[in-house]
Amino acid sequence: MRKNYIDIVKDGSNLSIKMREEITLYTIKRYTNTIDYIDFNGIEFVTIDFLGVKFIDSAASVYFSNLEKKLHLKNIKIEIKAKNQDVLDVLNLVKTQRAKYTKSSLPVSKNIIEKIGEETYKNYLGFLSFISVIGEIFLHKFSYLLNIKNIRFKEVAFEINESAVKALGIVILTSFLIGLVVAYQSAHQLRTYGANIFIVDMMGISVLRELSPIITAIVIAGRSASSYTAQIGAMKITQEIDAMQTMGFDPYRFLVLPRIIALMITLPILIFVSDIMAMIAGMLIANVSLGITVTMFLDRFQDVIALKHFIIGLAKGPFFAFLIASIGIYRGLMVKDDTQSIGFNTTKSVVESIFAVIICDAVFSIIFTSLGV
Repeated sequence: MRKNYIDIVKDGSNLSIKMREEITLYTIKRYTNTIDYIDFNGIEFVTIDFLGVKFIDSAASVYFSNLEKKLHLKNIKIEIKAKNQDVLDVLNLVKTQRAKYTKSSLPVSKNIIEKIGEETYKNYLGFLSFISVIGEIFLHKFSYLLNIKNIRFKEVAFEINESAVKALGIVILTSFLIGLVVAYQSAHQLRTYGANIFIVDMMGISVLRELSPIITAIVIAGRSASSYTAQIGAMKITQEIDAMQTMGFDPYRFLVLPRIIALMITLPILIFVSDIMAMIAGMLIANVSLGITVTMFLDRFQDVIALKHFIIGLAKGPFFAFLIASIGIYRGLMVKDDTQSIGFNTTKSVVESIFAVIICDAVFSIIFTSLGV
């Protein structure tokens, strides 16, 4: 087949496609109308001859790249002939870009070992970043507390109101309900064995030493850690933190330390309130289910519950508070420049804060038990 712009010569199992003139987006149609109707059955070798082509653009090059791919799938060998360097450059450019795109778009299959290693390394880098932030907090905290003039009492008082006073209602309700449930379940078992009075021992030690601190910390982790992350994350997105640094204000001194100090002050107070509400719930159930009067309950409580249980519960408060506030602030500082990142880091801050509190409580339990306290 011969036309003024293309020659197609078939010689047995060999086929030659010779083109002339310019092949562009506007002229490619006449070439495709001819080439697409070629019967390649029985063809083993194809020569695509660009020797007579003066110019080819990327659109035409894409077509011939697709044609080459199609012939390869049919196990047909291909030879490209071209002397014009501009034509060769365009053809090679399309091939290179297509290979790069195909390589990057293909999903990389990783085995379980690679996934575990990648996730472990990512968590390791995150842990190092968190330790770096903790170090910054300690450095600023020492310099912050060395001089009373450095302490921003107004900001600390504001954060106390936000993280403690406004959280008082949910802490009271949660502690009362937890105390109610624990006392009710215990009362049923103790009544079976005639050990009614021991509800005081069980409630006193478990509530003062473990339940109140951990329940209060979890409630505050869900409330305050998420709040800190969202607030600082929003400030980072709106570049308020960058503006503060530009004006010479230290974000740690103005944003971080007041929140940490406020929560370390207020969490022991909230634990104390939680102790009271849980014990009130215990006294209520003991009176209703076991016939133990308030006077009997308090007398037994005074005789068998040592002061150390109450002190241990309160002593956990500042440690829990530091972890909750630090993680919430750290996650706020990790927010990227998009709103989706705020939601992601807020969720992470709550989960990590609760996890850190539980781990810290377990460490305290092991230490105190080993010391016989």
